[in-house]
Amino acid sequence: MTTHTPGPNDPTPDLFTTRPDAPPPPANAADDDSLALADYARQAYLDYAISVVKGRALPDVCDGLKPVQRRLLYAMDRMNLAAGAKPVKSARVVGDVLGKYHPHSDQAAYDALVRLAQDFAQRYPLIDGQGNFGSRDGDGAAAMRYTEARLTPIARLLLDEVDMGTVDFVPNYDGSTIEPRLLPARLPFVLLNGASGIAVGLATEIPAHNLREVAAACVAVLRKPGIALDEILDLMPGPDFATAGQLISSAADIREAYASGRGSLKVRARWSVEELARGQWQLVVTELPPGTSTQRVLQEIEELTDPKPKAGKKAVSAEQQQLKQTVLAVLDGVRDESGRDAAVRLVLEPKSSRVPVEEMVSVLLSTTSLEQSVPLNLVVVGADGKPRQKPLLDILREWTAFRQATVRRRSAHRLQQVQERLHILEGRRIVLLNIDEVIRIIRESDEPKPALIEHFALSDRQAEDILEIRLRQLARLEAIKIEQEIDKLTTEQKELQTLLGDDKALTRRVIKEIEQDAKQFGDDRRTLIQAESRATLEVRVPDEPVTVIVSQKGWLRTQKGHGLAATNLSFKPGDALYATFECRSTGMLWVLGSDGRAYSIPIAGLPGGRGDGQPVTSFIELTSGTLPAHYWAGPADTPLLLASSGGYGFIAPAESLGSRQKGGKTFVALEPGETLLAPQALRGVAAEGGATPMADRIAVLGSSGRLLVFGTDELRELPRGGRGVMLMALDAKESVRAVQALMPKAALELTGTGRGGAAKTMVFEHRALQAYAGKRARRGKDLGAPSFKPTGLRAV
Repeated sequence: MTTHTPGPNDPTPDLFTTRPDAPPPPANAADDDSLALADYARQAYLDYAISVVKGRALPDVCDGLKPVQRRLLYAMDRMNLAAGAKPVKSARVVGDVLGKYHPHSDQAAYDALVRLAQDFAQRYPLIDGQGNFGSRDGDGAAAMRYTEARLTPIARLLLDEVDMGTVDFVPNYDGSTIEPRLLPARLPFVLLNGASGIAVGLATEIPAHNLREVAAACVAVLRKPGIALDEILDLMPGPDFATAGQLISSAADIREAYASGRGSLKVRARWSVEELARGQWQLVVTELPPGTSTQRVLQEIEELTDPKPKAGKKAVSAEQQQLKQTVLAVLDGVRDESGRDAAVRLVLEPKSSRVPVEEMVSVLLSTTSLEQSVPLNLVVVGADGKPRQKPLLDILREWTAFRQATVRRRSAHRLQQVQERLHILEGRRIVLLNIDEVIRIIRESDEPKPALIEHFALSDRQAEDILEIRLRQLARLEAIKIEQEIDKLTTEQKELQTLLGDDKALTRRVIKEIEQDAKQFGDDRRTLIQAESRATLEVRVPDEPVTVIVSQKGWLRTQKGHGLAATNLSFKPGDALYATFECRSTGMLWVLGSDGRAYSIPIAGLPGGRGDGQPVTSFIELTSGTLPAHYWAGPADTPLLLASSGGYGFIAPAESLGSRQKGGKTFVALEPGETLLAPQALRGVAAEGGATPMADRIAVLGSSGRLLVFGTDELRELPRGGRGVMLMALDAKESVRAVQALMPKAALELTGTGRGGAAKTMVFEHRALQAYAGKRARRGKDLGAPSFKPTGLRAV
């Protein structure tokens, strides 16, 4: 049997093996009853963790059941609640389980019973529930006193062999009875019905699979133990959910998930288009992804079309308004027609018959649970009793090894029964051949048992059986039956001995039984596997010129057109203009946080008009203790110089600052105490009919009044961000005040203060800047103006 040996980088914790770095017991442990609190807490926590992992949360790879599920099925089997029996109250089943096997909450046991009976939660339900057992819309089951239950026919694949010596029995919680440690599953139910659970430090998410496909995979493993995963996936290409739907993940993604035992699969609903009168049509959803209900989809559509302000916000965000307009542009109405005739029938009516079906479907898939990701995490309690995350092949190999061991134990148990029965029949045959002598001995002897043993060389068991035999069993017809039974059992004995002595014969028997069960209980696949691209929401935005207005306190808004006069802009009291950016409505506004994180905001989502706009914090989520530092908007392919006060910088295209997450992404690496400088565009605006100018020089201003100018070709491009290269050599207490990109023949204006703190500027023409030219990472040249304290740079 395949087992897993944890390595140094194994992601799954081993709660069942002593850690090599665990502290040794105290030297005086034998003489002192005291125990360090840390050691006690560690051991107590491990005991608790093991109890949760093995006793509640994770299924066993052998029978695919958690302990409470196993106890429910076993208790119902002992109560003779087979598929053809009359169902009994669920409360009676729960009471029997709690009283004998599972001393926990009655509601928890009933919830487990309900789940085993729900055909939308279990691919192959093991309990036949009578009454209200809930619905896929989230309705709960009726109380256990109202519902009834019995086993389904397929449950016998778990229970039929339980009394055939196939599994070990252990005492129950109080030692009053015994229960099976496992059930002798004839098929791998861990894959058929899947499992979901959260333990201490471990979780499992195993999807359901098709019985015929899983059986074929098991047969393939038995016939070819070294089979490759690709060959298995040809037989079972992916999950088969109880609620059907369509698996749209690529074959490569599915393979990767099964190879590692962990991954994420994309599943979407299935629908059809119904043609109506006068060219009208409607979209009808008939299958949903697992865990999704029609009520959930209806609620999501309601939240999209009638949004409410988010927690802590006073008004609906621009993003919510945009989503509302997008959905209402294609959707007119929705209603749930699910019922007895159709388990799922969700009708969606388009805004008009001219709305393309593909557009409506794309909007709904991208904004609701009609398309979602389903986790796959194959964590099970292995045959060695340890929880592990296992690849699909390991699960199949462990189960087939368990099944072979089960059939071997069953055969050995049956062989012992056959041999005992043959032994008894041999004794009866002696009686029938010597009936008169046997009767004489019994009549004349005070102790007939020892006399029979001595006279006919019988065993104690044979003599006991002869003394208990009824007179009618001595008839001639009975003798014929005994001979026939002896012949039949002798043949069976030879077959069993062959099975136990020949591994190949045993494997053939296991394969035959799997194929028979698959033929009897197998069904067609429900989930369609067809790779598709994941739906994305495309918001149509008119491409027009706009000006983004950013205030110093981070209030954002737009106005249509270019060439706005900054003097005509108004702001809140105490606020002022940071910058205006002339760009297109389809572009992005990039924000750089004080910690170097980069954020992106669609310009189309910014408020328009002449109001104050909205704060930047309503569009992005800044990390705690940080503020927005700088903004920039323009063509996405514009190269930007990103620099820090520490004297380092690099070039990155503006589009590389983008992030789908509102929390942004780390982009500029800053050392403690450093600040981020304003980004500099290295590409200018093209003149009418002319070429786009590119910056050819970078000016760097040090806090000590030194200036360095070097070529842009000395900079390094880092599309993924980082710290960059040194721009200017600095002293220990010195920093960079500003950087400026210079277009060809551009002049440079330095702003600062003169004597008495009055504002002052210095302008260097193109040729004058040659005096400050040098290589990158040099110290630069002092400005030679002691009374002038420069604070900033500007190209003129």
